[in-house]
This record gives sequence, C-alpha cells and structure tokens, in this order.
Amino acid sequence: MLVTGVGGQPGFDLARRLLQLGCEVFGTDADPLANGLSLPGLTVRQSISSTDPRYDADLLRLCRDLRPDAMLSAVESELPQLLSLRPRLSEMGVRTWLPPQHAIHACLDKAEFAATLAEHGIPTPRTWLPHQIAAIPDDCPLVVKPRHGQGSQNVVFCRTWQQALILCEVVPEPIVQARVDGREFTADCLVDRNGRASVILRYRLLTKGGLSMVSSTFHDSEVADAVTATLAAVGATGLCCVQGFLRDDGPGRRVVLTEMNARVAGGFLLAEAAGADLIEQALAGLWGLRVDHDRLRYRPGVLLSKYVETLTVRDLAPVRHSAGATHPQPFQFLAEGPSDDNF
Repeated sequence: MLVTGVGGQPGFDLARRLLQLGCEVFGTDADPLANGLSLPGLTVRQSISSTDPRYDADLLRLCRDLRPDAMLSAVESELPQLLSLRPRLSEMGVRTWLPPQHAIHACLDKAEFAATLAEHGIPTPRTWLPHQIAAIPDDCPLVVKPRHGQGSQNVVFCRTWQQALILCEVVPEPIVQARVDGREFTADCLVDRNGRASVILRYRLLTKGGLSMVSSTFHDSEVADAVTATLAAVGATGLCCVQGFLRDDGPGRRVVLTEMNARVAGGFLLAEAAGADLIEQALAGLWGLRVDHDRLRYRPGVLLSKYVETLTVRDLAPVRHSAGATHPQPFQFLAEGPSDDNF
C-alpha cells in the first residue's frame, strides 16, 4: 500500500493502521520533517507537493520504483491530479478508489459545498463571498475562513459585517459564514461503489489546531440522515468525513453541516475502537469487493483521547562542506529509505 501525506494525522494513523493489519506500507510526504517519515515499520520516501509542476512525474516515478498494489491518499488537495493520473496508475497496476470530479470540487471549495447543500435543502450555514458582504444582516455572528484548504487554519470570528469586510483583506481567498453554536461533531463515513453509506458519529469534545484530541461516539438518527443526504448530494465514494454542529436549542435547524473531506478523518481511530471495521472494509471496496456494512456498526459512548508523543530521537548525520566545517544533515535518510532501527 502507498499512503500519501503521512505527516498529517489522517495519513499517519492510516499508515500505522495498515501496518497493524499486516500490509507492507510505503509512506510519502512533501515535508522532509514530517513525523510519519519516522514511523516504525514504514518504508518512506519524500515526495513533491501537489502544487509543484513536477508532481505528476514524481508520483509516477515513485510508483514505478515502489510498485505498490494500491494507493490511499490522505492529501485532499492532490485528488484532482490523482483523478487525471488514474488511467496511468491503473496501467502500472496501482489500484485507486477516487471520488468523481464534482465531489472532489465540492470538498475542496467550501463555497461550492455550501451551495450544493443549499441546492438540496440540507441545512448549512448561510454563506457569502466578499462581494456579497453588504447583504449580511446586522445581528448575525460571523466566521471568516479560507475558501480552500484546511478548515482550522486562518479562521477568524467576528460580530459585524464591517469587521468581516476588514478580515477579508487578510484571510486568503475568504468566504464569510453565519456562525453556528452547538455541539461539534464529525461523521466518519464509508460509501460503497453502489452509493450505500455507513456513518459513524462522534462528538469533538476537545479540539486543538483543528484536530479532535478528545471525542466520543454517539447515535442520532437525524444527524445520520443529514450526513447520508450530504454524501449523496456531493456524490461521495470511499472513505470520507463530514463535519457539523448539533444545536441544543434556539431557532433554526437542529443539525447544521459545515464541511466535508474526501479522505479519511484524523480521528477515525475512534470509529474502529467503537467496533466499526472501517479500514478493512475500505480495503475491500478498494479491491472491488463487497463492503460489509454490518461490520461498520458501532457502539455509542466510547471515549478516545489523543496525546503528543516522542516518536524517535537520533543523531543527525553531519555533512562536511568545502571550508571544513561540519553541519547537521537531517534529510539524508530520506533519499535512501530507512537507515536505522528507528524505522
């Protein structure tokens, strides 16, 4: 298995889970300091960012060198390129399970996602582009966020449209949304090739840097129905996740959906801890086999806590320059693969 983006929590945990399942796993990341490149048992290669014009050639070279049977991406921004490369990857014997282009676009573009949900009558925050700010009501708490990229980065809360207007000057490619109060949740999802979805719900009890550090599973048929409708509206397939809020009281809809990612979520381990066979069933779907949704049932009330740990400690290999001075060379191991027992 080839897993991309092992420096982020989704890719790191996915690679480690595949290792536990007995897979031989290759891990890549564009960041030479990515923690996943030091994950024990992983064969690692540094890759090129999906924004680099050499990305396509680099990925195909990696696949020729490593000869993986299949590939799972934990980098949502690279999905458009993977979709265009799918025929060539298939010719090389690399299996992929990718959403259609319109689903990828809706997940990468928060304004497009909000418009898609609104079109299908699915509750989502009111959304304005910068040129529409004057239409925002005066008594509406707001959040300004980037239209693309990770939802936790460059997100700013404000209370008036005048403040939002100023924030749009500093937030990259901004959108403005009505702020939603309530219990934040994530749905870990697997949609089979026939469009049937299994949904595992968890509250995000403690969030740091956009990552859920403490979460607990719960059942709620209204939330599950809203998530399932969202998956169908977007056209999702494979592993994905949906975020939203469950409002306890006040006016408006009880369930509000805010965002979706066309990749495994960073907290998917809780779904597995609660009994859902998420990754094994995703592998079955990846190989074109039937997804057993009975094995994706889960228990409510399971609590998971994450923490930061030291992964490896090692001496850096020095490199001698022409003047005779030596300096640490931290990235030498990446060019040749694992070089010591820390891997």
